[in-house]
Amino acid sequence: VQLQASGGGLVQTGDSLRLSCAASERTFSSYAMGWFRQAPGKEREFVAAIAWSMGSTYYSDSVKGRFTISRDNAKITGYLQMNELKPEDTAVYYCAAGGSITFASGKPSPIGFGSWGQGTLVTVSS
Repeated sequence: VQLQASGGGLVQTGDSLRLSCAASERTFSSYAMGWFRQAPGKEREFVAAIAWSMGSTYYSDSVKGRFTISRDNAKITGYLQMNELKPEDTAVYYCAAGGSITFASGKPSPIGFGSWGQGTLVTVSS
């Protein structure tokens, strides 16, 4: 499945943004979906994930309570609602889809996601 991430931009501290991840195939509805991010000079890190059935969601500690992951299987699109943005949230955000969520060190691992979008840049100014 091909993924197209969008919705990034330049915002100020405390603002909100909603990222979208549009899939190319209806099989997306049977995939787990995740968001990862990579800040300049840093490794890619897990942000949020949602199981295909929408029964389970997972968040990194750094975004828990501020970000919400969701999906609309009818529109084969996933979302990441980001509230109370901070400068440390600045990164390129990637959406990903995979058959199941694989855990490593207690959090979803990118290994479990076989399809990746191109990334969308989020910049939060202080």
